[in-house]
Amino acid sequence: MDMVTQASAALPAEALEVEFRVADDVVVLNDPQGSRAEALAALRTHIMSQHLRVGRRSLALCAPDAGVGCTTIAVNLAVGLAQVGVKTLLIDADMRRPSVHKHLAPSREVPGLAQCLGDEAVGFGDAIQADVLPNLSLIYAGGRADKPQELLAGARFKALLDLCLRDYDLTIVDTPPASASADARRIASVVGHALMVVGRDQTFVSDVKVLAEELEADRVRVIGSVLNGD
Repeated sequence: MDMVTQASAALPAEALEVEFRVADDVVVLNDPQGSRAEALAALRTHIMSQHLRVGRRSLALCAPDAGVGCTTIAVNLAVGLAQVGVKTLLIDADMRRPSVHKHLAPSREVPGLAQCLGDEAVGFGDAIQADVLPNLSLIYAGGRADKPQELLAGARFKALLDLCLRDYDLTIVDTPPASASADARRIASVVGHALMVVGRDQTFVSDVKVLAEELEADRVRVIGSVLNGD
C-alpha cells in the first residue's frame, strides 16, 4: 500500500500543505527487510564511509542509457540516507523525461527546477519541498523544459547547487541518460562527483567505459558504479 507524508512548501498560507505519496518501489520504506533494500543499505553505507566521511556533499547519479533504474536508485538512496539522519536533498534534474514525481508524488503541482532556473521571480526556496520525509527534501524537475541544456548551462544552476551544498549534508542529483543528451555531463561537472548506474544484461561495458571517460574528462570524480537488476 502506498504511504502518504505531508510537508510545507514555500507557497501562500492558504496552500502550504502538500501531501506526498510514496510509491511501492521505494523499497527502503515499503520492504525494508527485502533483498533490494539490503543492497541499497550496503550502498548507503559505502556512500557514508567513502564519500560523506571525507567531506563530500554532492553526488550525481548518471546512467549510460535509459531504463536501468537510475531514478529508482536515486530515490531509494536519498530516502535511505535520510532514514539514518543524513540531511538529504534530492534534485530531479531530468527536465526531458522527469520521473522522481512518480516515486514521491506531490498531491498538487509545485514549482520545480525548470521554473527556478528559467524565471528569476521563482526563488530557489520556492522549489524546495522541505521535509517530504524526516531529513529529506526534494526539488522536482518541474515538468519537461523546452531548452533544458540552456537552463543547466546558466549561472543559476551553479548558484542553486552552491546553496544546497551549504544547507544539506548531501545533495543527490538524478540525471537524464547520457545516451539521450549531454545534460548528465553538464550536471555532473557542476556537482563534481558521480555514481554510475548500469543495467544487468542491458548496459554494454563499452558504454560504461565511454561515460566514465567523458565524466573524468570533465573533471568529475567517479566514485563507483551500481549494477541494477531491475
